[in-house]
Amino acid sequence: MGVPEKRKAESPLSDAAASPKPAAPGPSSPGPKENSPTHASSSPRSEGRSPTPAPDSPAPELPGVMSGAHWLQQGLPETDTDDKDSTLGSDVESSTASISSSILNYRTINGRTYHSDSVTDGEYWAPNDQKMLGALEIYYHSLFLMTDKQLFQAPLKDNIQHAIDIGTGEGFWAIDFADKFPYCDVVGTDISPIQPTWTPPNLRFEIDDATKEWTFKKNFFDYIHISFLNGAIEDWGNLYKNAYRCCKPGGWIEHFDCSPIVSCDDETLPPDSALATYGKILDEAGRRIGRSLTIAHDGTQEPGLKEAGFVNLHTKQWKQPLSPWPKDPKQKEIGLYTYAAVTSDLEGVIQFLFHKVMGWSTEEVAVFAAHMRQEMKEQKIHGYWTWKVVYGQKPEDAE
Repeated sequence: MGVPEKRKAESPLSDAAASPKPAAPGPSSPGPKENSPTHASSSPRSEGRSPTPAPDSPAPELPGVMSGAHWLQQGLPETDTDDKDSTLGSDVESSTASISSSILNYRTINGRTYHSDSVTDGEYWAPNDQKMLGALEIYYHSLFLMTDKQLFQAPLKDNIQHAIDIGTGEGFWAIDFADKFPYCDVVGTDISPIQPTWTPPNLRFEIDDATKEWTFKKNFFDYIHISFLNGAIEDWGNLYKNAYRCCKPGGWIEHFDCSPIVSCDDETLPPDSALATYGKILDEAGRRIGRSLTIAHDGTQEPGLKEAGFVNLHTKQWKQPLSPWPKDPKQKEIGLYTYAAVTSDLEGVIQFLFHKVMGWSTEEVAVFAAHMRQEMKEQKIHGYWTWKVVYGQKPEDAE
């Protein structure tokens, strides 16, 4: 994806680093991560963790939500022949092709793989293969633009010594942060070994599951960064308490996450559209696996961090356009990168949650994805996702 200019010229992920061990058969998914969030190869496994439940057969329909059978009945969408819409579609496809050629020309698609179940007890919904990593790289750049190219919001001092990125995924943020703070020791943790080998000398990656007891030193980190862990954490309160224990007095924690619920401010989002259905299905899937996928709408961050002991809390929110529909040039660019990222691997994002958790057939998932891509391409729906960051500080006098 469009990351800072210096990384575009860097060498691609090595085959060894980019080809993690496939998970047990089955589809996948925020935790993502996407890129998955946490890891802990050294700590013991927690007991009693139940696997992802098998979907009911047939899967019960949700009130007001179009089912998989509905989308299968619609068939694949036809290309819109309206001149105006065709022009819009042509423009977005041309721009997307330009992004792909300049940023993703070194990527290869090896096949769908997920994290190894030897690392964590729970199943993460996002693939960890090259196709998903390519989409995440573009997505990272969309977020980079959305936040005005700010890697963090907390008021960090230039002389911080230790920082950690929980759920680092492909490691793009951790690499940029380590470059910005060359004298700070930076650690990035994840449940999949999908990070590049070309990293700044002050950065190291570790396979670790953050949902388990943290083994890092008490009062150690000046800054703890948590990002995009939708669908990865069962007990946010426990994670925040681990972070508080390992955070240095006066140090900062920052949690940046989103909600897949599509919002719209001008009534262009039909309730029976694929985009309206998307977030509702993911919300229900998160409930079924016991790991919320709607963090930015749940009100989880502020009270959880406060209960853990953090003070001086601050909150900020952003709107991420789903396609280049905005008239504002900056928002249009953000929407273009979001569109490019999501449509390049939409099946990878939804197949685990829609198919394995919600019980949709493979054909239903494919047809739904086609309709959602078509809606994003046409740009008639002015939808966006909400992102929220909450950052806070461990009291200076904390023991």
